[in-house]
Amino acid sequence: MKKYITVLLALFIFAGCEKIIDEPALATLPPESITQAEVLTQTENTVPEIITELTDETTENSETEAAVEVGGDVENPTEAIDVESISLSFYEVTLQVGQSKMPLVTMFPENASDKSEIWTTSDETVASVDWLGNIKALSEGNCVVTVTSAQNTDVSANVLVTVVAGPQLTYIDGILIANKTYALPSDYAPGVNAEAEAAFYEMQADASDLGLNLYISSGYRSYDYQAGLYQRYVDRSGKAEADRYSARPGHSEHQTGLAFDLNTISDEFKDTNEGKWVAENCHKYGFIIRYPEDKESVTGYMYEPWHIRYLGVDTATAVYESGLCLEEYLGITSEYDE
Repeated sequence: MKKYITVLLALFIFAGCEKIIDEPALATLPPESITQAEVLTQTENTVPEIITELTDETTENSETEAAVEVGGDVENPTEAIDVESISLSFYEVTLQVGQSKMPLVTMFPENASDKSEIWTTSDETVASVDWLGNIKALSEGNCVVTVTSAQNTDVSANVLVTVVAGPQLTYIDGILIANKTYALPSDYAPGVNAEAEAAFYEMQADASDLGLNLYISSGYRSYDYQAGLYQRYVDRSGKAEADRYSARPGHSEHQTGLAFDLNTISDEFKDTNEGKWVAENCHKYGFIIRYPEDKESVTGYMYEPWHIRYLGVDTATAVYESGLCLEEYLGITSEYDE
């Protein structure tokens, strides 16, 4: 564009000079015709005007080009679209102390510019809530958890939270119980029981002296670990079948730290030399076969010859000699509420 202006300017200047040099032609004009001074005046006045017009055009074009380069479009940006309402997957929830749950949030309209969430709780001692909306029950009581649109704070939705006491440890005749009827708290995490572990190593050593190889395939399991394990079994076998051989979270003896699965976790274990020896001798070290054969209707679980539970030598021996499973011995049930 600058080159174009320069060329035009040169042409106009050249034209003006040509008129000045061509004086004989001007001299032949009558007095009332244009004079040399007027020619110069018109030339001087016209060139700046043309330059000004070209400069203005150039500036306008440059500004337009700059606008395209920066924004890609000379039009005004789209106006923000406000959130108008919030929908939740649930508006009331009852949790046991230690449990957590998170509602699914949907903001409308779907093309809202900003769907950021702000979470608050009316009572942090009853239930807390993080920035994702995960509600955690802390103590018994009621509170309201609120999600608010960060873009439009006039729009919000509430969840009425009721927190009840969670499961408590259940001891019957001094024995900690974990079965389908009696659950353990989700935050109960004692790890492997030291006394039970020492008893196993004593049994392992004596078995080794007889040429037998005993080892622990599965020992202590946390609540969360059991939850994941149980869910995998449900996905594989369905809930009804999984309930026959796997405990729901909070109902597993492994969470007590008092139970061990030995060697090959298979029915074939009962026919091995190790399996036969354990069945006949584990009570001498304080263990029982927790889920005996033909007792599924009472214990709630199919026969598991590999699963032993520590009770102490005296109690384990009494249960073994009674020929009863632990539920029968204590007179308790093992059934889920649902």
